[in-house]
Amino acid sequence: MLTFKNVSFQYPEDDYAMMENLTFHVERGAFVSLIGASGCGKSTIFRLINRLLEPKSGEVYVDGKEIHTIKSYAGYMPQKDLLFPWRTIEQNLCLPMEIQKVGKAEQKRRVDEVLAQVGLEAYKDKYPKDLSGGMRQRISFARTLLTNAELMLLDEPFSALDALTRMDMQEWLLDQWHHYHKTILFITHDVEEALFLSKKIYIITETPMHELTIVDVPEGYPRNREFLGRPDIEKLKMELTMQLRKGGMKL
Repeated sequence: MLTFKNVSFQYPEDDYAMMENLTFHVERGAFVSLIGASGCGKSTIFRLINRLLEPKSGEVYVDGKEIHTIKSYAGYMPQKDLLFPWRTIEQNLCLPMEIQKVGKAEQKRRVDEVLAQVGLEAYKDKYPKDLSGGMRQRISFARTLLTNAELMLLDEPFSALDALTRMDMQEWLLDQWHHYHKTILFITHDVEEALFLSKKIYIITETPMHELTIVDVPEGYPRNREFLGRPDIEKLKMELTMQLRKGGMKL
């Protein structure tokens, strides 16, 4: 679904490269977490995928096509929900379809469908201020779904939530992933969150990035939290944490 091929990038204000000849792949339908220390380049990868930044060299492909040749190929969910306070929930959800010039009747149909799936159909005419933090994130995810993209980029979407709400949202997200069969690339600083959610974990351990360390999570789906207490998973959690601390990098 996603391929970086020999991608190099450097911010103009920096005297060092963020990545040099970086190559990696994400398989269709996978749930992949991307972890690394603050400032290591996780969000830079997302910006390159979304064409908010241009690589110095190399190419990025989605579904086998170079991203400059296609449109609406990736949906993005940021850490903050970024819902417009003056728009109702329905109007917020219509925004990506308005940009794509989808007809009004089809917008309404898709909004009703996705609200039913995320369990918030009763809040269609409410405003963001009327929703809890977890509910707002569910609406933000629903809006990302309505881009109709197969690739979804989730940038620490639960980091601002309290611990219990965060656990609920992790379990809810897995349910949505199973339902919609999207490909998800998920940025997190939380190793346990990455272990609970992911099929694979991609680790950034160096700057500039030359390659990503890839770890398979030895647990199938559906999941419950009991597997996180297994000795092999506890050992893997420690190993991942040590990977992140290589070269003096800290979480």
